[in-house]
Amino acid sequence: MNARNILIVAHAHREDTVQAAARIVSIIRGQGARPVFAAEDRAALAGIAPGFADVAVLGDDVSPDDVAVAISLGGDGTILRAAELVRGGTAPILGINMGHVGFLAEIERDDMDDAVHRVLAGDFDVEERLALSVKVRDKSGEIAYETWALNEASIEKDARERMIELVIEIDGRPLSTFGADGCVVATPTGSTAYSFSAGGPVIWPTVEAIAVVPLSAHALFARPLVVGPDHAVAVEVQAGGLASGVLWCDGRRSHPLPVGARVSIRRSEDPVRLARLHHAAFTDRLVRKFQLPVHGWRGPTGTMMTEAVSIIPPVTTADREGAPQ
Repeated sequence: MNARNILIVAHAHREDTVQAAARIVSIIRGQGARPVFAAEDRAALAGIAPGFADVAVLGDDVSPDDVAVAISLGGDGTILRAAELVRGGTAPILGINMGHVGFLAEIERDDMDDAVHRVLAGDFDVEERLALSVKVRDKSGEIAYETWALNEASIEKDARERMIELVIEIDGRPLSTFGADGCVVATPTGSTAYSFSAGGPVIWPTVEAIAVVPLSAHALFARPLVVGPDHAVAVEVQAGGLASGVLWCDGRRSHPLPVGARVSIRRSEDPVRLARLHHAAFTDRLVRKFQLPVHGWRGPTGTMMTEAVSIIPPVTTADREGAPQ
């Protein structure tokens, strides 16, 4: 690859993550490339180990446009942060799971060295994931806030004691009005996150679609919806309602939604890119991450499950500790 700037996204609050970051910095330098940290990460890590103090800083020494690959050490939340840091550039993200459920993280810590060497050699594929473009307009129709999301945009009530009154719109036409705790608009990537816990469907990553999932709605028609990727979804906080709300994107970026606010959501022109070293079936990922029971499966040719179990990686202690309860 031409650019040799490798962004490492890691928090300093876990000893194993710090050790992994130090190991990756050593490998990157040994291959003649340049490790890069976000300013806050370098400051935190340098306070623990002096070897991090001279690592290049994203934004000061290296532009996001000049990052070749981002390596995320953690769970899906760290990958979402990495996506924020490289947004606007073209760098794909390689997720190395450090003991969380990690739907987006492809590599386990035991395979870290080989994965980093392959990334430095350019031996990976790039998978593009649909992202959302999100705009908030005020009562007058002026854009008050604009952002994006990889997992979901959620419109939520901001006061525990009352529901928020919402109007759901698809392609400029009203669909339903109801009182609720809120509404989640999710991508296929986010379909195993907040949307899933709210009763939304799991959408295969290869399916381009947008899910609309009401949260605890008081309505006869408040089922999750799945629309095509080029449809426009809008959620209005009813002008005649009493409760305001708040917009959250990926649980990381927020903006207040006063009564009368309108949130417009559609496919972003800029997808999020993931670096993939393997082509594992998404079915196997669901089984492993959610510990789904598959005993008794015989397979399309009648092969007993015990003979075909090799296609499903064993559940590790890390998976068990990070699995949803």
